[in-house]
Amino acid sequence: MKPLVRKTPRPRHYDVMTTEERFERMEHFTAGLAEQFQREREENRALCRDTERKIVLLAEESRAADKRLGEKIERFAEESRAADQRLGEKIDRLAESDRLLQQRIESLVSAMGQFLSNLSLPPRQ
Repeated sequence: MKPLVRKTPRPRHYDVMTTEERFERMEHFTAGLAEQFQREREENRALCRDTERKIVLLAEESRAADKRLGEKIERFAEESRAADQRLGEKIDRLAESDRLLQQRIESLVSAMGQFLSNLSLPPRQ
């Protein structure tokens, strides 16, 4: 494998670095990492707080929707019971009307039978 050859030579001061310079460079680098870690940590905390706030809001909205749905169901049940009561009363009235109509028909048929029996019909030939 061929060694890497730079097209432009590096300046000499890059190759020679004192121990103190290396420590400073490492401190600068680690300080940058620490700052980045701190920023990311704060961002994560903010995201967590925002997520918790949204979860609480969603839970409240869900409870409110459940309550509204329960109220609608209760109103529908009350309306259904009232309609069922009205239907039952109407069926009772119709049953009574049917019974009265049946009595009138029976008395009319009976009266017609009596009327016909009292008629004197000429004998058949």
